[in-house]
Amino acid sequence: MAPVVESFQPWVEKYRPRQVKDVAHQEEVVRVLTNTLETASCPHMLFYGPPGTGKTTTALAIAHQLFGPELYKSRVLELNASDDRGINVVRTKIKDFAAVAVSSGSRQSGYPCPPYKIIILDEADSMTEDAQNALRRTMETYSRVTRFIFICNYISRIIEPLASRCAKFRFKPLSEDIMHNRILHICEEEGLSVDSEALSTLGTISEGDLRRAITYLQSAARLFGSSISSQNLISVSGVIPPQVVQSLFAACKSGEFDVANKELFDVVVTAEDISDEQKAKICIRLAEVDKRLVDGADEYLQLLDVASNTMRALCNLQQEFEA
Repeated sequence: MAPVVESFQPWVEKYRPRQVKDVAHQEEVVRVLTNTLETASCPHMLFYGPPGTGKTTTALAIAHQLFGPELYKSRVLELNASDDRGINVVRTKIKDFAAVAVSSGSRQSGYPCPPYKIIILDEADSMTEDAQNALRRTMETYSRVTRFIFICNYISRIIEPLASRCAKFRFKPLSEDIMHNRILHICEEEGLSVDSEALSTLGTISEGDLRRAITYLQSAARLFGSSISSQNLISVSGVIPPQVVQSLFAACKSGEFDVANKELFDVVVTAEDISDEQKAKICIRLAEVDKRLVDGADEYLQLLDVASNTMRALCNLQQEFEA
């Protein structure tokens, strides 16, 4: 039965780095944290940066390297976005776990096993402000026996009193070269054939998110077999093909269309036959629509908004953009 379970394991877990030193393209973070592991003196930490760059992987690797498999379950509490992390959870579950002291002990089975516990709060930027404020006192009261690791995409959504109590580590988006090396390694392990065009497409559609790239690769392998093309990856990712974006942009310039994303932004900023003022107006609208989509706005209506205002800017219509 073991091989069957292995065959259905998500590749993002199967190929997740198990040690801090194996995390890709985060040299400064890895160097500092490696020194931290050697001394076992761990401060409160805040990991922030784009998704899929190794934040959660690094936090889990630190915990496993400090405590090993035997003490991990009793010394580490991990809460992610699927858990309720309102103020009541902070006052009960987190506080109760943080308050319990642990034995000083010594190294066990080659692991440092320091005399404190670790609480990992993944996607901490989705916590309410009240919950974050409640954590301030908990961090101060139990800092002798508990360390916190906060993980978020947007550091601006972490209240300053909480952020100031942590050592901050910024995770950079992965470059295409780093992603290509990792993807090629996975392809070799899984017996896949991916040409250079498909690799380039995968790097473009994943936008520096290695987790997303690996997920797209596995989905394409399940649907299309061992030989994966650029078109296969576009199909499983759901991104808009470049020719469709070009057609939309051409329709806007012509002043007639029937019916936005990063591809449209790329087309706009690289266009040589429109003025900087026109580019500025279009990019402002793209930014506003992107925010609305994040807040849950209807995609079709936002597409109409982008297309109509892009046409207005390109055709130099007199009506001004509405705020």
